[in-house]
Amino acid sequence: MKADKYDQFRETVPGRANVVDRPDLIGYYHDLESLGAGALWTVANRIEPWEPCSASHPMIWRYRDMRPRVLKALDLVTPEQAGRRVVYLANPGRTDVAAAVGWLYSGLQVMKPGECASSHRHSASALRFIMEGRGAFTTVDGHKVTLEQNDFVLTPNGTWHEHGVSTDGTVCIWQDGLDIPLVNALEANFYEVHPELQQKIDHPPDDTSAAWGGNGLLPAAGVWSKPFSPLLKYEWAATYQALARYARTSAGSPFDGIMMDYVNPSNGGPVMPTIGASMQLLRPGERGKAHRHVGSFVYQCAKGAGTSIISGRRFDWVERDIFVVPSWTYHEHANASPTEDACLFAFHDLPVMRALGLYREQAWAENDGHQTCTD
Repeated sequence: MKADKYDQFRETVPGRANVVDRPDLIGYYHDLESLGAGALWTVANRIEPWEPCSASHPMIWRYRDMRPRVLKALDLVTPEQAGRRVVYLANPGRTDVAAAVGWLYSGLQVMKPGECASSHRHSASALRFIMEGRGAFTTVDGHKVTLEQNDFVLTPNGTWHEHGVSTDGTVCIWQDGLDIPLVNALEANFYEVHPELQQKIDHPPDDTSAAWGGNGLLPAAGVWSKPFSPLLKYEWAATYQALARYARTSAGSPFDGIMMDYVNPSNGGPVMPTIGASMQLLRPGERGKAHRHVGSFVYQCAKGAGTSIISGRRFDWVERDIFVVPSWTYHEHANASPTEDACLFAFHDLPVMRALGLYREQAWAENDGHQTCTD
């Protein structure tokens, strides 16, 4: 790599500025440590890195491997015993905070027909993406939301919510996504169980979809002041239809193909203050160019099959596989099929990065925009 004008200031020892240890300095450091203090130059390059350096690893969790382990939990614990019967995804670089990537948590929850977990609320924002089964539902602050495969549902910060499966349904599995690690890092998390264990349903089923899911039409008398979307369910059928329409009229992004964000219909912003979500469509044979951005992503394949190259490593994915891209990590996606669309659902922390003025993006400048795969 070509030297630049800052090389003289780069660290000579990890975590240190260009200062050589001497006996008098080491004694000075011990003296400061005894007072609960320290010399900034000993940690400057660690706490203010030249660029983001995520501790998270690129990872993939293949559904064919995860599914039997998730189903096994049905025979081992009840929802009452476990609170929530979930197998969480652990990134080896983030095991201290039980994160899938960065400050994002993900897990796979499973429920039998007729089961319903107790109602609760917490400071963390949460979402569900339905992976398989029939009859799943979520109740949020008295609004019952019925769910089908690839539907996306919100359980926002501070709302009472519970999940279940109707008695005439089948075993259901869905992905949970939360910002638990972020809220815990901010030392702001609260958790509370509903005093009656189950909340009262006081609205017609799927009423938020009827009011706010009108494809550009909003209730004339609708007033919404809460910081999250009033539309609690984003249906797969409407999402895929929107992607297909957009694909007929646009080349899309050179990096992500046809990509659309799930938004708050009342203001056009992200669905929740700390978690955003998107769905992207890669046309048959389409291969996006590589780029990187500040912000962590959890992807799930909703349709088709393909390949992602993340930091030079190849990850092949099929429907329901989950993989992650750490912050400021080069990545590119390709559709493996010559005839069928591939779709990737993602949730991410870009609302936080943008709200704090931290978002940045960079394209890969070599090899016609594509990484060399080393793995």
